[in-house]
Amino acid sequence: MSQNYQRVVLKLSGESFAQEGQLGIAPEQLAHIASEIADAYRAVNGLKLAIVVGGGNIVRGAKLAEKGRIAQATADYMGMMGTIINGLALREALEGTGVASRLMTALEVKSVAEPFIRARALRHMEKGRVIILAAGTGNPFFTTDTCASLRGVELQAQMLLKATKVDGVYTADPKKDPTATKLNEIKFSEAIAKRLAVMDLTALTMCMEHSLPVRVFNFHQSGNVKRAMCGEAIGTLVSN
Repeated sequence: MSQNYQRVVLKLSGESFAQEGQLGIAPEQLAHIASEIADAYRAVNGLKLAIVVGGGNIVRGAKLAEKGRIAQATADYMGMMGTIINGLALREALEGTGVASRLMTALEVKSVAEPFIRARALRHMEKGRVIILAAGTGNPFFTTDTCASLRGVELQAQMLLKATKVDGVYTADPKKDPTATKLNEIKFSEAIAKRLAVMDLTALTMCMEHSLPVRVFNFHQSGNVKRAMCGEAIGTLVSN
């Protein structure tokens, strides 16, 4: 193993909480997520970890808006509420593994979570608590990938880990193009120019401008979260 990262933001998609092709939260998937994160957290002494959760397993705002019956802003707020549901579930699951956790949201829901306040978030991290960040940026028209980039910069992370269902970034969609090849490393500028499916352009640009490297890896393979946090060269590294 190479270097251990001491301050990390982990982006989890909503799909991680559900069975393949399904919606909702599958108990076995939730248990897997919590176990993987707990193992990684304990493997790196003094790790300060923030987790940004998506909500696509509950509701996808973009798809609702596409149908033309719900304004995109409203659909996006619905998606933010979905991330809060996932955040609550993840907090409980992590606490069940013995990892102290706090849920912070960009939308005000005082009865179930703390508001995201940067200084308070940093304090939780210094105290050894994992913070779970829900409701994206609190604004419509921004993805949870952009939230992960923003929080990564705000919380002075050394690395943004993007956990997905694929094992990295490819030159094209491997499901559509049999000649697509996996990239071990790529520069932000190239990923943006070629519009590779790493993150949305706003998120990528923010990471590039603030020199926050991103590692894209397959979350479903057991042990990969720990490998990524311990600096192993898995998946694809996107950097300057």
